[in-house]
Amino acid sequence: MSRIGGFLLVMLIAMATTTGMAFLLYRNELGRLRDAVSQGSLVANLNIGPIEYADSGAGIPLLSIHGAGGGFDQGLALAADLAGGGFRVIAPSRFGYLRTPVPRDPSPAAQGDAHAALLSRLNVPKAVVVGVSAGARSAVELTLRHPDKVAALILIVPALYSPTSPVSIDVGRGNKFAFWAVNAGGDFAWWAAETIAPSILIRFLGVRPALVTAAPQAERDRVMSFVRSVEPLSLRFSGINIDSAPELHELPLEEITAPTMIISARDDLFNTLPAAEFAAGKIPGAKLVVYDTGGHLLVGHAQQVRKAVRVFLEGAGVIP
Repeated sequence: MSRIGGFLLVMLIAMATTTGMAFLLYRNELGRLRDAVSQGSLVANLNIGPIEYADSGAGIPLLSIHGAGGGFDQGLALAADLAGGGFRVIAPSRFGYLRTPVPRDPSPAAQGDAHAALLSRLNVPKAVVVGVSAGARSAVELTLRHPDKVAALILIVPALYSPTSPVSIDVGRGNKFAFWAVNAGGDFAWWAAETIAPSILIRFLGVRPALVTAAPQAERDRVMSFVRSVEPLSLRFSGINIDSAPELHELPLEEITAPTMIISARDDLFNTLPAAEFAAGKIPGAKLVVYDTGGHLLVGHAQQVRKAVRVFLEGAGVIP
């Protein structure tokens, strides 16, 4: 065998070994993630259909409604980040996420009714309702359709209707790859991007990668934890599909009577600020908090958000 042929053979063996090791790591990680989301939740069989949920902690009931790419696990994590301790957190998986199937009517209104039915099943007369991103849609519907169930409404980077500047996402080269991974339900593609080029996924989640790079280590870890929380992507694909094609329209927000706080950021790559401002202008007495930076994940503001939520709930008489 020639020297060149031998070199090529060594290279092929090295590439095959590396590929095999990567695939083994992926299989092990995917198995661990599937095991993780198969635990820690229950399924309530309601009239509208099965609804997966987690019920964790003790204190004031808080319904944590996750955004796109989430599930009950993300709802629990978001509640811990945004509200801290002292709450009984009820975190449902919305339609199409994890063990909650897609019903005949997957609209935010139907999802709001499902939230109300879950609270009733759990004998929770009233809860603080936190809706994050796409989860804000059913949070608002719940508040409008079942006002007796809502002690206070908190909307974080809300993907709601805006008459002038709709929620959107930039379709650049990196985002095209992320869209492809989502549309393919590609667990391996998402895992590989997370491992090799996490900045692609960070941007896809509405945050400028440079903002994360400049953040303290704890905040970088929080962002990467959120990136990983989308896995296994294939178990969340149906829900992402619903969230990606919303039929947003103006709602009678002026009819909301619950104390309301809305939080967004000017540099949110999903452009939620116009919707946040519109909702705050319509909901009587709504408190609007806007950060200049932070993106869709409010990078660098976790402690400020938690404090703002506490002050708001104290002022609303929800917590002493």
